[in-house]
Amino acid sequence: MSDTRFGAPQQPISALDVRPYQNTSGVLGSRLFAWIIDIVVLFFLGWLVFFLLLVLGVVTFGATWFLIPAATVATALGYAALTIGGRKQSTWGMRVAGLKVETATGGRPDGIVAAVHALFFYVAAGTVALWLLDIGCGLFRSDRRLGHDLLTGLVVVRA
Repeated sequence: MSDTRFGAPQQPISALDVRPYQNTSGVLGSRLFAWIIDIVVLFFLGWLVFFLLLVLGVVTFGATWFLIPAATVATALGYAALTIGGRKQSTWGMRVAGLKVETATGGRPDGIVAAVHALFFYVAAGTVALWLLDIGCGLFRSDRRLGHDLLTGLVVVRA
């Protein structure tokens, strides 16, 4: 553990340790609610990007149609990078649910870390075993951090 001389508070050693000063009470249920809202937002954003590439495909004789799969992934990761990595530190669904994302030390995440966080979530959600392991981390930890939170050093807290 760290030094407690001179009245200094005891700090956890690594980003995996529980941070007692971050309010994580009740975040798992709120995260589910926020995720449902974000899926709806991403559905409409995805259709907007798809429609734009479809129209551009007519003009470019189908060349932009090859970009549709990559644009789908880029839309989801870009949404996370811009919202979580932004000033409010939360997606639109998280704002409705009263949540925000912080680094394990209490700082603001940048866009790249937010995009990697989302990528890890989508990979875990796409595989049953990884998804169960991801959720299991949150159920058994007192700070309710999921597996992809631990991998990226982020914490979802009450806003």
